[in-house]
Amino acid sequence: MGELHFPWMETSILVPLVGAVWIRFFANPDNSFRQAIAISALTLALTVGELIDFVTLGTFAAHDHWALIDWLFHQEVFVVDELSAFLLPLGALIHLVTVLSTLRTKAPRFSLTSCLVSESILLATFSCRASWTLVALLTAATVPVYLELRRRRRCTRIFVFHMSAFVGLLVVGWAMLQYTGSSSEYVLIPGALLTAAALIRSGIAPVHLWMTDLFEKSTFGTAILFVTPLTGAYAVMRFVLPIAPAWALQSIAVLSLTTAVYAGGMSLIQKEARRMFCFLFLSQASLVLVGLEIVTPIGLTGALCVWLSVGMSLTGFGITLRCIEARISRISLADFHGLNRQMPTLAGFFLLTGLASIGFPFTVGFVGMELLIDGAVEVYPIVGTMVVIAAALCGISVMLAYFRIFTGQAKTTLIPMHARMSERIAVVMLSVLIIGGGLVPQPGVASRYHAANELSQQRQLNPMTTVNGVVHEHVTAADDAGAPDPTFSNESVILNPPDQSHPTNHTRPITLDRLKTTQP
Repeated sequence: MGELHFPWMETSILVPLVGAVWIRFFANPDNSFRQAIAISALTLALTVGELIDFVTLGTFAAHDHWALIDWLFHQEVFVVDELSAFLLPLGALIHLVTVLSTLRTKAPRFSLTSCLVSESILLATFSCRASWTLVALLTAATVPVYLELRRRRRCTRIFVFHMSAFVGLLVVGWAMLQYTGSSSEYVLIPGALLTAAALIRSGIAPVHLWMTDLFEKSTFGTAILFVTPLTGAYAVMRFVLPIAPAWALQSIAVLSLTTAVYAGGMSLIQKEARRMFCFLFLSQASLVLVGLEIVTPIGLTGALCVWLSVGMSLTGFGITLRCIEARISRISLADFHGLNRQMPTLAGFFLLTGLASIGFPFTVGFVGMELLIDGAVEVYPIVGTMVVIAAALCGISVMLAYFRIFTGQAKTTLIPMHARMSERIAVVMLSVLIIGGGLVPQPGVASRYHAANELSQQRQLNPMTTVNGVVHEHVTAADDAGAPDPTFSNESVILNPPDQSHPTNHTRPITLDRLKTTQP
């Protein structure tokens, strides 16, 4: 395991936590927003520095330099690997643009202290592997949301019921897994409990009611911060993927695919913008889980790419709706509002982020969605078809919402409706990343592909995920016929090593040419 050249992880976790204490007890209320923006920007810079430092090491995992927590507890608590290296800047970016897009009039309802505490918890979560520390952090992340609902005097029954079930299943499942061991024949019981916990946190139907309730009752910013980093998918990768057999992952993929199509259809008939965004996000987040459970390098690469694109694009889509809400209150999709002339910047950003979330060409999600569909079709053709249907439904929903909000007869107002400077900065930041990632996708795709291969190889170490020592991958007859037998190199990674005791075992090397990147 490599070692970073600076304690990036611990510093990036402590900065928002110390900033939250400062704003809560010492900051001037008139300058609290500027200070929160500065703290969030510094945290983003630290996570980007961590990513650059990690990439230069050329290793799969690394720990902090001069790690204080590791020295105190005599174990590696915070470790960054190829899965979490890109998620840390994503989480910091989501919090920064959310604070940038917050109006001062929202101060009584949107707590900057809770925002910074949530950011610290999120970064610590993405810096943890499967452990009791990760269980505690996933549990702690639900507390700020609950406190806000209580502060707003909203009913917390649905949220508390689902999050209590999530925490209970997570704690019991991890405790049983620690007792039985990941290679025991009884691993299916704790695996089922951990899977159920992850599905609840991800909002997979039919346990998705807490998500629609959250968007209805909490502030829009808090709901965005709680769901867009896809913490539930991270729980799946850390707790479920290493121990679950192939049939269990395929069952999760079926549930996720059903949720994606269902949520895409529901987004078409919503009459309120928040609920439309909730179902749109739920559909796209479910597609990420579909790719994660396919467990082939192509599908897993596509899922990891879509994870990043959904996080960026739907965060931008959400803060656009939030900025409009701050000016005209809750947005009804039953009428035409005609806001294009009054806020052209937000109108263009609304369309860009909405289409980027479904993989529109020249956006960050295009290549990832293509790989996800390709990987799904390779396993089961019907799965790829359903992924396309879900994406099409979401695209139609985005266009319908755009026409309802920005077209129609323009209405004159006595107050300025244009975007403020901080909102424009947030728009420019996300626009550059969304378009830049679409025009130059190779670095991101290559890193996600390498991470997918490493995760697949680590999964092989658990005998419970294999049958006769082989991780089964669906290979069509056309693909298997005449398949080459390359040696292990940077351009080829064998996911399923041959079983010498079973000569008839069909194995297929997964090479980069299946990502359509073969060099002549």
